[in-house]
Formats: sequence, C-alpha cells, structure tokens
Amino acid sequence: MNATEFVAAQWTRATGAGVDPHEYRRVTDGLTSVADWGPAFLRTGHDYLQRAEDVGSALSAGEYLLMAARWFHLATLAPYAEAHRAAVEADHALSRALTVLEPGARRVRGEGFTGWLRGPSHAPGTVVVVPGLDSAKEEFLDLVDALLARGLAVFAMDGPGQGVLAATTTFVPDYERVVGRVIDALDVARIGLVGLSLGGYFAARAAALEPRVAAVATVSGPFRLDWEELPPPVRGIMAQRAGGADAAREFAHHVDLAALAPHIAAPLLVVDGGQDVIPGVTNGERLARLAPHGTYLPVPHGDHLLGNARPDWLPLLSDHITHSLMGTPA
Repeated sequence: MNATEFVAAQWTRATGAGVDPHEYRRVTDGLTSVADWGPAFLRTGHDYLQRAEDVGSALSAGEYLLMAARWFHLATLAPYAEAHRAAVEADHALSRALTVLEPGARRVRGEGFTGWLRGPSHAPGTVVVVPGLDSAKEEFLDLVDALLARGLAVFAMDGPGQGVLAATTTFVPDYERVVGRVIDALDVARIGLVGLSLGGYFAARAAALEPRVAAVATVSGPFRLDWEELPPPVRGIMAQRAGGADAAREFAHHVDLAALAPHIAAPLLVVDGGQDVIPGVTNGERLARLAPHGTYLPVPHGDHLLGNARPDWLPLLSDHITHSLMGTPA
C-alpha cells in the first residue's frame, strides 16, 4: 500500500477519533511514503503540546493536550520504529489533559491494564471501553464523552498488547481475566463493556465468562478469525502485538465466539458497518442472534469502526448501555 492509499484508508478512522479533517489533509498531503506517517503525526502532536504551553487558558491548554493525545496515538497506526515513543507521548498527553480538565479523574493500574476512570464518584453504572488490535484509550474520546454525558462513569483502558502497554506486554486470549481484575480494581458490582474492533471480541468473551458484566456492546468486532484470510497488514500488526507470527496465528485461532455467545446473559448490542472490508468483522449478526439478549444494528454505509457514520450508532449504543445499567430510558 502506498502513502496515498494508506492516507485514504485511515481517513474516517482519524476523523472519527476527533482530529480536524482539514488538518488531517494538511498533515498528510505531503507524505511520499507510509514511513513518513509516524514522524508527521508525532510532529503534529508536539505542535499541540507547544500550543498548550503557550495558551493563557487552562481550559484551552487541556483541550490542546487532548488533541495532542489523539495525534500521538494515530502516529502508531503505520509501521514506525518510534511507535512506542508515540504511545507513551499519547499516554502522557492524556494524563496531563485530564489533570487540568477533570481533577476528579483517577488513574487506575493493575496487572495487564492501565487507564483513566472518569465521571461521577457515585455513578449509577460504570462502563469499561476496550480497544482493539492497534487502537488505544486515546482513540475513543467521543464515545467516552457520550457515556459521561448520560451520567455514567467510564474507564478507558489499555490492556495487554494495547496502547502504552504494547511495547512491554502481548495479547492474551483470556481477556476476561483482565476485565475481572479491572472490575476488582474499580470496586464495582456491575459493569458495562464497550469493545471496538478486536476489542469487540474481548468484550463479548468477557461478557460470556465474567458474571459481573451487566451490559455489553461491540463495534466492528469479529465473531471469528481465520488467520489465512486476514490481510497481510493485519497479520503483521497481530504478530507484533502477540509476540511473533506463531503466537499471532495461535491467538487468532482462539477468536471464535460460537460456543461463548449463548452464554452472554447481559443485554448485547452488536454494531456492524456494511462497508467494513476486514475479513471476520462483517458477521456480527450471528453473535447477536446466538446471544440470548442480542440486538443487531447494521449500518450499511459504515466502514470499519464506523468513523464515517457516528450519528447512526453512537447515540444508540450509548443509550443501550445506559438503559441496561440503570434500568431506565437514557
């Protein structure tokens, strides 16, 4: 894939993550190689850090820091020797932003996870946002905001092999154990899960095996994966995150919800984009059908992660989680 194709492929993901579409074009127009992606996005993140230093308002500084976190995270999406540095920069920028904007936000860490707990201290429900193959807690800030606006607390996390933990840990198939440790650390009795891309598999699996999960939603999540069907770039990323090609092939073999879906007792919403071209993530209807309380939301024009169709699913997903956790209409 050349630079032009890569830029086009990442367009809705980047703008869906909250970067300005015009700035995205300005940053990417001059790229002559995919190898230029990481450095260009890292520079843009540093530009936002400088703006945060120079601005006279604490609120504006915090907003600039949130935007820096987005650009730093997006720098990791292309092969890049400094990807871990970019992930660390994203983590630091988010931490600084929340320290300024939300003094009540709390960093929570444990074995195999790290993230930020935001929202009311006595919220009627808590939602864990689970990232996927190469996403991270900095990518889904709009989802977090939508859930916070409904009065919920939200824990946006990085798990094994994800985000700031990608350089020091690898994917685990039994993600429900990670979710269990998160629930213990948050000290809540009931929790909702929202999983995006591969995180949809993690969330659905955890909902089947962790009885404290009271609500779940997946977005562009795989029902099962076939290693041989995965595009080479996806296999390459999975090999990096799983600890090598053999480990990635074995991990992909575990991604199969056929036996687990009937055990998902919590209300489940499955969101799929009809224009998603990644093999394995266009079969969510089966997950919704096999789950006892599953609902399927197809968006015909949506692509992977549906960054091009936010109004068609984000409010509905947020309402689903809110209603399931609180027992009242959102």
